[in-house]
Amino acid sequence: MRAMQLAAPGPVAEAPLRLVELPVPEPGPGQVLLRVLACGVCRTDLHILEGELPPHRSPVVPGHQIVAEVVGLGLGAQSIAPGGDPGAPPLALGDRVGVPWLHQTDETCRFCRSGRENLCDHARFTGWDVDGGFAEYTVASAGWVYRLPAGMDALAAAPLLCAGVIGYRCLRLIGVVGDDAGLPGDAGPAGAEARPRRLAIYGFGSAASLCTQVAIWRGWDVYGIARDEEHRAMARDLGAVWAGESSDDPGVLYDAAIVFAPAGELAVDALRHLDKGGIVALGGIYSSPIPAIEYPWIYGERVVRSVANCTRRDARELLRDAALVPVVSRVQEYPLERANEALLDLKEDRVHGSAVLRVTSG
Repeated sequence: MRAMQLAAPGPVAEAPLRLVELPVPEPGPGQVLLRVLACGVCRTDLHILEGELPPHRSPVVPGHQIVAEVVGLGLGAQSIAPGGDPGAPPLALGDRVGVPWLHQTDETCRFCRSGRENLCDHARFTGWDVDGGFAEYTVASAGWVYRLPAGMDALAAAPLLCAGVIGYRCLRLIGVVGDDAGLPGDAGPAGAEARPRRLAIYGFGSAASLCTQVAIWRGWDVYGIARDEEHRAMARDLGAVWAGESSDDPGVLYDAAIVFAPAGELAVDALRHLDKGGIVALGGIYSSPIPAIEYPWIYGERVVRSVANCTRRDARELLRDAALVPVVSRVQEYPLERANEALLDLKEDRVHGSAVLRVTSG
């Protein structure tokens, strides 16, 4: 099979991925063999390529926003509930599934037992600890793949598997979705202000574009912050009530903010524009250092919190809500062999929406 493999980290401008021929993997016990249809290209892939995230496996096939067809079942896989959902029917040949960043956890530690599997100390990650989706075939654990809603396009679904899922967890941790978030279109839980709540999103790429659609569906006003006008225009096109640069004054205080851009100073900027009781969620796996925070900026029960990975519940509910909204993915398509180019375009902000590799047809 064809695969884009990383032997050693290096500058993305030097095209460190190499097109190689590898044997089709065999699914082990509890695993499924997947024919990859499409795979999203993520900034986490970029951090792995350039060594900002230290290598966990070398060589490795990156890619962790995988849309695929089940073409093989390992021993016992047919008796495992996909996505950890006990009510879901088992996987069958021909099913279309998604594979995200979180490959598997130990399912026994204190974090897993308390519903916080995203914090598992022994978690393994797709495209970092195990080969990912920049290849024609891959294997995954049956309990950690997600059946896609009927009719969902492969290219459009790919960004949901990381940008969407991580964005959804950010929305959960700031109260946009989840048990206490109210119904779509509500102004919020009982006792909340009548005005729509205000969400600022810093760094208007793939995750932000997907988050914006869910937040607006949930009745929030979105404020988009981006360096260039094209990304600000995208925010407005998606329904943001305001879009500007971080140095611009929106004229309001935010009830919550999500920072996707890997720039620590934006966490401080978000805090300075945050209302009392608000939350700033840091949605990246990597960031430059956060500057000193003056106490008045965090006083008033303001909160800054990181967002790590996601749970299977996050993935299941994101796919459900994405079909209901429906979330529209803006996709910039590349063939598998141009993965280096896609990553360079991502680094240099030439991707408007989500970069996705079309791997095989189907």
